[in-house]
Amino acid sequence: MTRKALAFGVASAALAGCMTADAKIPTNATPITPAEARQGAEYHPQLLAEFGGAMTGPHATYVEQVGKNIAVQSGLGNARESFTVSLLNSPVNNAFAIPGGYIYTTRQLVSLMNSEAELAAVLGHEVGHVAARHSQRRQKAATTNTLLGLGGAILSGLLLGDSGLGQTLSRTFLQGSQLLTLKFSRKQELEADGLGIEYLGKAGYDRRAMGTVLASLAAQNALDARLSGQDASVPEWASTHPNPASRVQSALAKAGATAPAAGAAIANRDTFLARIDGLRYGDDPAQGVIEGSTFIHPDLRLAFTAPQGFYMVNGTRAVSIQGQSGKAQMTTAAYSGDLEAYVRSAFSAAGGQNSTLAPQTIERTTVNGLPAVIGTARVNNGSSPVDLVVIAYEFARDQAFHFVAIAPAGRATTFNPMFQSMRRISAAEAGAVVPRKLQVVTVTRTDTVASLARRMAYDTAQEERFRVLNALSGTASVTPGQKVKLVVRGK
Repeated sequence: MTRKALAFGVASAALAGCMTADAKIPTNATPITPAEARQGAEYHPQLLAEFGGAMTGPHATYVEQVGKNIAVQSGLGNARESFTVSLLNSPVNNAFAIPGGYIYTTRQLVSLMNSEAELAAVLGHEVGHVAARHSQRRQKAATTNTLLGLGGAILSGLLLGDSGLGQTLSRTFLQGSQLLTLKFSRKQELEADGLGIEYLGKAGYDRRAMGTVLASLAAQNALDARLSGQDASVPEWASTHPNPASRVQSALAKAGATAPAAGAAIANRDTFLARIDGLRYGDDPAQGVIEGSTFIHPDLRLAFTAPQGFYMVNGTRAVSIQGQSGKAQMTTAAYSGDLEAYVRSAFSAAGGQNSTLAPQTIERTTVNGLPAVIGTARVNNGSSPVDLVVIAYEFARDQAFHFVAIAPAGRATTFNPMFQSMRRISAAEAGAVVPRKLQVVTVTRTDTVASLARRMAYDTAQEERFRVLNALSGTASVTPGQKVKLVVRGK
């Protein structure tokens, strides 16, 4: 989460209702209309803010060039000028699009790719959503003006998240987690895959790249799920959507699974790796970093530790903590020196618009020298009650942070160790936070998968991480002269 965590409301909510149900939807061949361009331009800055901001410099320039080149293949008039391509400073594997020719990919997803053709495939998939006007079609089909209706139709996600904490609580409870990437239908996702493959072929790229990047994505999903103790059969970001694993074979079948003749298709692997060398990997210290089970924010000078068996996802406006026995978020809000009022406001926000949700008990305490207030309430969650807990900490007279946690009735104590772990960090501890980045190296005669993996900046699963990062199967080896990616420490 960033220091300016509350400067932006959920983009999806802001986008709700921006198209009337009877609006005429342009065809795939129609250039981007002035109305679509205005719509995209209005919400583009908000989406940048929600997903860590747009990166600048050589990495971003390269992604933009590839994106505009693939957009031209859509056949939309003035596509090179009409499309805006953004590389987002986000540690989540994602890509999406909005009407008006605005397409986005995160640096984390780019880090997972292994060729320029794969980058073109992902961006081509998003161009396909724009060309096919999938957002508008989803909006027109929506029947209610909610995040799952009109607002929920506006974004196209290559990966999707739906981590609701209970039907009685508003989706705003998860603001900032970057898990709110919204849904397209299975048919629309597969259509966008097909259009992306078509664009790859027109541009001279290897059409199989759509399938290979989806395979890497599926492998990363499975690894993330295993490392966090989730069900690896359900991709973390795509539990209710056609997931990458199920789309791999479809994409390869559409592309033609056989290798193209020599020189017949472009991959640009070495060029791609050279252009992404040094790209930030994982969390940006400006948004805080997750190290094992501990979250540390060097700028905000705070740290806490998640309960055993829980995993964390860092977003621009909040940190999500998730496990089998409950879910929580840590974030901030406007604070004027009254912790009790702050806690009541957090309850109201968790309940959503027109909420009357309020704490049933409030208790003042101190946690590691920080003044704190705990509010609790039991909420009817359909068939079973749940406990909602808000604990707020005063860091300064104008700065407070809080957890919002939900668990089955009587089981919220699972979060007590985390609540008690919130603390200030020293300047020395803040200064010791060193981010991760990609380093592209050339394999030497003495290198092996095992020796290279030992250079990965992780304490666990080094070889598995290395293999997924470089799209190496469980039995594949490396050869001298081959270029591979490592994740190392460095600013």
